[in-house]
Amino acid sequence: MDFKDQIKQLAERVSRLKDSIQTEEATKNAFIMPFLNALGYDVFNPFEVVPEFISDIGTKKGEKVDYAIMREVNGQPEPCMLIECKHWKQALTLHDNQLLRYFHVTKARFGVLTNGVIYQFFTDLEAPNRMDEKPFLEINMLDLRDNQIEELKKFHKSYFDVDSILSTASELKYTNQLKVLIQNELASPSEFFVRHFAKQVFTGQMNAQRLEYFTGLVKKSFQQSFSDQIKDRLTTALTKEQETPAAISVEVATSIEKREPAVITTAEELEGFYIVRAILRPVISPERIVHRDAQSYFAILLDDNNRKPLCRLNFNGQKKFITLFDEAKKEVRQEINSLNDIFDHSEALLSTLATYGIN
Repeated sequence: MDFKDQIKQLAERVSRLKDSIQTEEATKNAFIMPFLNALGYDVFNPFEVVPEFISDIGTKKGEKVDYAIMREVNGQPEPCMLIECKHWKQALTLHDNQLLRYFHVTKARFGVLTNGVIYQFFTDLEAPNRMDEKPFLEINMLDLRDNQIEELKKFHKSYFDVDSILSTASELKYTNQLKVLIQNELASPSEFFVRHFAKQVFTGQMNAQRLEYFTGLVKKSFQQSFSDQIKDRLTTALTKEQETPAAISVEVATSIEKREPAVITTAEELEGFYIVRAILRPVISPERIVHRDAQSYFAILLDDNNRKPLCRLNFNGQKKFITLFDEAKKEVRQEINSLNDIFDHSEALLSTLATYGIN
């Protein structure tokens, strides 16, 4: 069973059992410990998961955080993620929470606040060693989204990489906050929002009566605009399905064949490049890993040398592939479903690097 299926199965369990869970301890046993297990951690191994983790803070001795996820660094276990738990019916709030106090006195880079239904992931994007007040990622087990599962997968024991997570944490945090603001404005437009659009179509004085009038119009206009976009996309999709190769003229087909497409480096290719860099960073300086884009593939090279390929990313078709190289530099093409799957090929990438005398 792959990671996505495990998380979805756990989500079904949460939905089915939550009403029978009466205590915080039961929430931990029924929901949170299985969640940590799905992330690849052995909850019964104290070198991986430490329950009731203690780190004395100033005059406050013996305060505990519910769980600390441990990683071995230079032969010594260190906390990399702190988890504070609540009963599933409790609202999540950071006010006077141990996570805030523990975060800056341990080496953990991530804090998780959860009630077994909602998981909020925090880090220190705004000020070093000081945990942000708002999470950069929130997972609701009763409303799972595929893109969120992909982000959650980065916390799996097999893929955990601080730099990789932090590289997208800032974008995730502010994108999620902007989405909430936009949704709120569309559901109930604020005066500022209404005035912004109204003044571009109405030149008269904006009194209370006209503001109320335009509030309804703005809300209605956005709803109609989204409906029109959906309708246009459906119409376009249906039209493409009905088209046949015969409908394309010989002249157009010839023109397409002769046209030389420009090489465009996509954000997805660059993200894949940074993932490869993160994988190889423990054994080589990232600056030595470079990329060259071509029309049919995106090459990642050692020392900007075509004779030292590390891999190629083939993202131009309907399916995504990563092309790896064995000891004889023979190409081995592997299909991937998402960028996170690149981490599954870490061993092969390290082996390729070793063929150039770096290990």
